[in-house]
Amino acid sequence: MKKPLQYVSIALSLLLSPLSPQAFAIDSETDVFTFDDFPLEDLLQYPGWFKKSFLDLPEDLSEAVANDKRGIIVYFGQKRCAYCKMLLEVNFGLSDISTYTRQRFDVIPIDIWSTEEVTTLDGEVITQREYALLEETNFTPSLIFYDQQGSEVLRLRGYYPPYQFRAALEYVADQHFRKESFPDYLARGESGTAFEPGDLNDEDFFIPPPHNLDRSRFPGQRPLVVYFEQGNCHACDVLHGQPLRDPAINRLLRGFDNVQLDISEETPVITPGGEKTTAHQWSRDLGLFYTPSLIFFDERGKEIIRVDSVVRFYRLRKVINYITSRGYIDEPNYQRWRVSGGF
Repeated sequence: MKKPLQYVSIALSLLLSPLSPQAFAIDSETDVFTFDDFPLEDLLQYPGWFKKSFLDLPEDLSEAVANDKRGIIVYFGQKRCAYCKMLLEVNFGLSDISTYTRQRFDVIPIDIWSTEEVTTLDGEVITQREYALLEETNFTPSLIFYDQQGSEVLRLRGYYPPYQFRAALEYVADQHFRKESFPDYLARGESGTAFEPGDLNDEDFFIPPPHNLDRSRFPGQRPLVVYFEQGNCHACDVLHGQPLRDPAINRLLRGFDNVQLDISEETPVITPGGEKTTAHQWSRDLGLFYTPSLIFFDERGKEIIRVDSVVRFYRLRKVINYITSRGYIDEPNYQRWRVSGGF
């Protein structure tokens, strides 16, 4: 069942106050979805407790292990990134999160534009920019968690609200990665507090079921975007009530095939690759744990890019522009496209 757009607009007008110069003054965790994501005027500063590293990651890991840490977190960011500001000032601004992180991890910052050198855990000496490109950190902040053996055990692309970020820290620190995936860990933790299924937000450009998205035999006429959502999802309400109401974004999205799926439902789906599955199972196979997640596919059913973290106006417009300009054809790596001037 769909939630009328008028309801979403009214609800958002009651829940959300207009953005102001104090947009980063977060009063509650629901506010983390409503900040201005335009590039910052003032340069960001790292928290004083981030490691003052010589950017020799094998050495950093050895020191972390010697200090009884659970591993290291490599933080990829930008000095003018609004999403990075949210992580540094909101998430790490909460004493429980900063204390927990400092006790269990060393955080090593990487500037994705810097030409200074870093020694990777594989022993390769490259620039920080090359390292960020190598790791395909399409969105900042991106965090890669490494355990005491130097194995990557979790990767977060983009900004996530404090409650999910806390879960990520605990997932790695308590070594839950040894027995289950992060989406399964989150689902298990939320099972006791789940709400009754709610209505999804409707859009007049959504294609109704049945959802045969197969493009493996016959290509589609235009790109496809699949919205993975669920009911009682405040972040979904914000997406529909704000970014999707932006005239430019709304107009551009109408040039796509748009399909909405409820990740909690067993709605039959044929994927762009031709596989028969359900909305719920497909979301699990894709490793999704955040709603709303938007995944963009080309005319032949190949995934172009996914936005599976908090997204606001500026970032969503840039991602859509990457696709509508067909920048992905010449440069399939979104960050390389941005570095080359595509942004």
